[in-house]
Amino acid sequence: MKIRREVTLQSKLIAFVLVLVLCQVGIMGLVSTHLVDDILENQVGKRVLSMSQTIAGMPGVVRLIQERDPKGELQRIAEDVRMATGAQFVVIGDENGIRYSHPDPAQIGRPMVGGDNERALKDGIAYTSRAVGTLGLSLRGKVPVIDDSGRIIGIVSVGYLEDSIQQMLATRKTTLFATCMTLLIVGVAFAVGLAWNFKRAIFGLEPYQIARIFQERSAILGSIREGVVAINSNGEITMLNRAAKKTLGLSADTDYIHQPVADVIPDNGLHRILRTGESELDIEHQIGGKEIVVNRVPIWNDQQVVGVVSSFREKDEIDTLARELSRVHDYSEMLRQQTHEHSNKLHTISGLIQLEAYDKAIELIGQETSGYQDLLHFLATAVPDPVVAGCILGKYSRAKELKVRLDVDRDSSFSDVPESISREKIVSILGNLLENAFQAVAKQASSNRVVNLSLTDLGNDLIFEVEDSGNGIADAVSGRIFEKGVSTSDKLGKGMGLYMIKDMLRYLNGHITVEDSGLGGVIFTVYIAKGQQRYA
Repeated sequence: MKIRREVTLQSKLIAFVLVLVLCQVGIMGLVSTHLVDDILENQVGKRVLSMSQTIAGMPGVVRLIQERDPKGELQRIAEDVRMATGAQFVVIGDENGIRYSHPDPAQIGRPMVGGDNERALKDGIAYTSRAVGTLGLSLRGKVPVIDDSGRIIGIVSVGYLEDSIQQMLATRKTTLFATCMTLLIVGVAFAVGLAWNFKRAIFGLEPYQIARIFQERSAILGSIREGVVAINSNGEITMLNRAAKKTLGLSADTDYIHQPVADVIPDNGLHRILRTGESELDIEHQIGGKEIVVNRVPIWNDQQVVGVVSSFREKDEIDTLARELSRVHDYSEMLRQQTHEHSNKLHTISGLIQLEAYDKAIELIGQETSGYQDLLHFLATAVPDPVVAGCILGKYSRAKELKVRLDVDRDSSFSDVPESISREKIVSILGNLLENAFQAVAKQASSNRVVNLSLTDLGNDLIFEVEDSGNGIADAVSGRIFEKGVSTSDKLGKGMGLYMIKDMLRYLNGHITVEDSGLGGVIFTVYIAKGQQRYA
């Protein structure tokens, strides 16, 4: 079976342009040929008529015709003019058309032939005509010779043979043909160059391939659950899928293509990417009361940002489930730590009882129960939110396991927390700061492993401080500790905690400061506004 090969777009484009160029050159050649014929004939006609008028107006010619040219002077005059001008013949005749001059002397004295002298000799009109004479077909100018009294006494006929005119036309047509061929060659080169550049511009794809890609893209964009929006360098929407319309609360039946993105999606952040050319990944944002996660990536072409594409998704049930799993993991980790610690304590109490050191056993039991009970009683009144209180209690157990003394300021108050502020983010910020503090004091002596926590909800901000007795922050990284990947630890995978805290505070309309601590380490202070949250 023969496989039919499709003609490529490049071949089609070259053929189309070539046919167009050929038609244009052909039409131009035909029109130009006719124009050259007309122009040359007109010029030759004007030339022979002008020459005839000049000869007919010469006083010597008029006198010699009146005298019947007894010495043959008119033949000399006519031949001089013919040789000087390149005309094929210059014939002077009397009022009866009898020749006084002719290129062939044998024709002198004979009547002029061609039958085209009537208007000149009878009507006194100067004109051009095409007729067959003794030398052949020629284009001639006929002018009457008039004496001083106004009487027609003769005729002057100057002409070029048709063969000579055709030779002049052939020369000009050769030049015209060369010009047309040059234009044709230029047209071919242009067609090939245009087809090659067009093919490169569409990445070598054929029309059917482009159509298939378009259909696939439409199907993919329609099937994915993430919203996708793209803009060009002018900030106009070039793509907006159904999921994006649904997430953004836009009309599903409206075509927003070529509309300014700022009019359709206010506070979209895409113009910032056009300016900076830097990607933004997993940025939390809020539109119409919906919390979404946004990715913004610039589109580059020849080292220029020509557009931006953004994908986003709601923080829906999957994100909620992920948070719940994370919370369960934290709780299980806390229970594991407490189980391990209480197991050690129970073994110690069992040993004291076996040694009959009942007083010591009772004292140890009292110390354990009083510490937890005191913290639980404090948290129940000062931090009524169970999520935040659970985080502090879990970190308290974690501190005991690491032999770190976690002191919670008993003057703390954290009960006036607006519902609009995400508890999960507060817990994440607080947990990261406490964990960093535990690591900072891990290398200190057991007696100097101190971390202080203070919380307050007074005023317009939620404020909490985490202070440690570590060695502080090295000067080499002090100005970059909130950048991704920057850490004071040598362990792999570090350098994300403070970066995430900074990003979450941007979402919560908050900020964080760091300064030296009187304990030798640092104090991180977090401020979160109670008012409306800011979404970037």
